Amino acid sequence: MGGLLDGMRVLDVSMWRPMPHATQILADLGADVLKIEQPGGDPMRGYPEIFASLARGKRSIELNLKDPEQHARALELVAECDVLCESWRPGVADRLGLGAAALRAARPELIYCSISGYGQDGPWRDAPGHDLNYQALAGAIAPRPGRDEEPAIPKLPAADLEAGTLAALLVCAAWARRLVTGEGERIDVAMADVMAWWVGPRSVPTVGTDGARPGGSPGYGVFRTSDDRFVTLAPLTEPHLWRAICDALQLDDLAELPFTVRIDRLDEIDRRVRTAIATLPFTVAVDRLREAGAPVAPVLSPEEAATHPQFLAREVLVTVDDLAVPATPALLAVHPRRGAGPVPSIGEHPDGFAPRAGPG
Repeated sequence: MGGLLDGMRVLDVSMWRPMPHATQILADLGADVLKIEQPGGDPMRGYPEIFASLARGKRSIELNLKDPEQHARALELVAECDVLCESWRPGVADRLGLGAAALRAARPELIYCSISGYGQDGPWRDAPGHDLNYQALAGAIAPRPGRDEEPAIPKLPAADLEAGTLAALLVCAAWARRLVTGEGERIDVAMADVMAWWVGPRSVPTVGTDGARPGGSPGYGVFRTSDDRFVTLAPLTEPHLWRAICDALQLDDLAELPFTVRIDRLDEIDRRVRTAIATLPFTVAVDRLREAGAPVAPVLSPEEAATHPQFLAREVLVTVDDLAVPATPALLAVHPRRGAGPVPSIGEHPDGFAPRAGPG
């Protein structure tokens, strides 16, 4: 059974992480993805495990785009592809003779997708940066109002990864449109924009109709267990979830308090929950709260998460070249994700794309 994107040819001239993440999603869904690698290969090859998660099942051709003959070969591949993906700084593609305007003028059906830090226009378009900069500009690492804390480096490269995910979604949408009308598309994704989209324009949420205040939800947080591990609880306004927490922690006098009362007693209730969990070992706390139906999850390391029964059941990881790497996180019943293909060696596919199976 073929993948959902069987027949799509993607020419990926990007390196590092954001756009390769996007094209890995497309590859997992069945697209034929050909990486053009610079002489010596994608610098991300210096991080073998990350590279394996970004290049499995793709094809590789090594080209020096500044060499006239090799540039001409790149243009031949452009003529054969359906989608071109790049992540250079704005203006670089034009200087290399691979800009969107020129290529789409010659082939209006081409889907041309760019990821950059600040987008193809705007006063910051030429500024250099990486994930941390884009999160900072969008307000993602700003201290919470009224809290005595400093901004910290985020633990996840959210700008990189979500920009790639959004780019893959938009490529799929453009592909669906093209199949109906024959039209191509010019897609411009900015990592800073994506973070601003996530964060929104306010530091704290407004007061809702349920009476919630910006201070948080009682019992919502990270709590230390007696053996110095951590569990998370995430109740909001739901009475049944709050009752489950109280049942598990033997906080019977708090179980029937309305949410508005709990909000008024937030500090006291958080202290009671914290004290109760601090008396329990990690596994006991998790098991007891889960059995009661509370919204609980343990704080795991990535290594622990990799062997957790939930993620094993969902086939979140695949094995590539003896490395466990993430797969696109969705299960498809009719057109399953492509199996874990090998990581290509640099320039392994000088002939370019695989032959098309049929019209397309």
